[in-house]
Amino acid sequence: MGADREGGARRRPWRAAAYTALGVVLLAGCASMPDSGDLRDVESTPRQDTGVRVFAMPPADDATPGEIMQGFLEALTSDDPAYDTARKYLTTDAARTWRPEQSATVLANGPSIETDCRAGNREVTNSITCVLTGSRVATVDARQAYQPADGTYRKKVHLVRDAKTGQWRIDELPDGVVMGKSDFQRNYTSVDKYYFASGTSVGDAGEPVAVADPVFVRSKVDPMTQMVRSLLKGPTSWLDPVVRSSFPTGTALQKGVSGLAPDDQNRLTVPLNLKESQVSAAKCTEMATQVLLTLRNLAPTLESVELQGIGGHRLCDLTEERAESAAWHGSAKRPEYLYYVDGKRRLVRMPSGSTGTGSVPVPGVLGEGDRTLQSVAVSRDEHSVAAVDDDGASLHVTPLTSDGTLGTALVTSKGATPDERLTTPSWDARGDLWVADRDRGAPALYVVERGVAKAEKVAVPDLPGDIKDVRVAADGVRVALVVEKDGKQSLLIGRIERDDRTGEGPSVVELRSAAPDLEQVSAMTWAGDSRLLVVGQEQGGVQQMRYVQVDGATLDGPAPGALPGVKAITASEDDRVPLVAYSDDGIVRLPSGAQWQKVDKDGTAPVYPG
Repeated sequence: MGADREGGARRRPWRAAAYTALGVVLLAGCASMPDSGDLRDVESTPRQDTGVRVFAMPPADDATPGEIMQGFLEALTSDDPAYDTARKYLTTDAARTWRPEQSATVLANGPSIETDCRAGNREVTNSITCVLTGSRVATVDARQAYQPADGTYRKKVHLVRDAKTGQWRIDELPDGVVMGKSDFQRNYTSVDKYYFASGTSVGDAGEPVAVADPVFVRSKVDPMTQMVRSLLKGPTSWLDPVVRSSFPTGTALQKGVSGLAPDDQNRLTVPLNLKESQVSAAKCTEMATQVLLTLRNLAPTLESVELQGIGGHRLCDLTEERAESAAWHGSAKRPEYLYYVDGKRRLVRMPSGSTGTGSVPVPGVLGEGDRTLQSVAVSRDEHSVAAVDDDGASLHVTPLTSDGTLGTALVTSKGATPDERLTTPSWDARGDLWVADRDRGAPALYVVERGVAKAEKVAVPDLPGDIKDVRVAADGVRVALVVEKDGKQSLLIGRIERDDRTGEGPSVVELRSAAPDLEQVSAMTWAGDSRLLVVGQEQGGVQQMRYVQVDGATLDGPAPGALPGVKAITASEDDRVPLVAYSDDGIVRLPSGAQWQKVDKDGTAPVYPG
């Protein structure tokens, strides 16, 4: 529970002056509550600089119920680690039992308080029930997982006046916190924690595949310690069925550990409640890899991690370089080439870091033969190409070598037009190939294991429409789908589940929206371990391009520059390479810090490996 403070808040001058002298930034002062009327929004303060700490005010003597309510809500949006100031607005019993960490509810404009906040019997003056209301935007659960939400928020808060002191305090309230969207953005930050895909490895050495699991943590309240604790508790509920952690069950930070931070050599020591005998060298390396990949989100210069056991014994240490070879993850793999279909409908490529416009045909039948193409996907290792013919009816796979051949089609479509046939295919890191058939008479999602097996139909329970586009994540446990129903498209993320015991094919389950406010999605691509770039429109809006997260959160930061008529877009999980799009101007790219640049006015279907 908390307050959204986008407008200028009224402050009590004497308090502001006193605390400013101490170098402390205060939350907005309390506002009194009228005896009657409609709803009042809790006042808001402007967005603060990210480096500024915000502290709350305790309740004033003889504060009115309205001041208690507003002061409490504002205290919940401060940087108080354990909400100690917020608890001062509660009775002793309520302060002991209230659990703010259980959830966070995000409202569009902050909670409104019913201004006629008084007891039903006007002669009773020692007990009052207030109601908080608002329009829900999202929730964050006890595992810190974000999920978009809608509908009305309405919760009761009960206040009593102490018979001895005459002071009002809150004695009944829901667990969790509630705040407006701008306060949530100021107080919380999204961080990826990392686990490993169950039963999946890549490369000759069998590297485990790292999977990013985004969570929201309080950005100024010891975030590194928060993230290690979150990592040790395990993955979010949605991702849990398809990933594993290398930490033994019950692993936790040693008692009293806080303030985790790298030393002046960018080295971090993490004290755990483990004995040396509990952890093998291989497992410890994986554990350290999880920690290093997770904390590098918060400390990009972090170079090494040491895991320390009971008694200060070193369990293992790991450098950044070793972590990159200990686990496979998309954001660490820079593609060698950008690929696209040129004006002759051949497959061509150019170095991913090129600043020029020259491209050359790829070796083999797709670049040097007479085959014409609609779309392609290049495997993550850039050894194979999946190609959809120019009419969209058949999918072939061929090696990227001069002697490569197409062979028989792995998937065929009988759709009436090219737009009702096969989508652009997509590869994951383990070499599985995904494609959808948009045939109105027989729509289906297919996977071709290792790009060579017989295509399997993928079950998608509760699919709310027809699949129009598909992009599998590099980790192979998540897939992004553009789904159309009644002329509107939505971007959905599904979890890929496989049951190796039964031998049944994979299924895509628990679909959830990644861009709930878009009703038209014209293009999308993975652009990070847990991030996508999507081109679409809100209701009544114009086409826009923006980054979204797999959990449905819209990320802070600038969106790519506007580009008219985008039909396809590609990005790498490695953000060092430029975005590339197929638009009204043909193939264009967006290098970091620059404007869109034309590459090939006749080109189409740009792709990076994946």
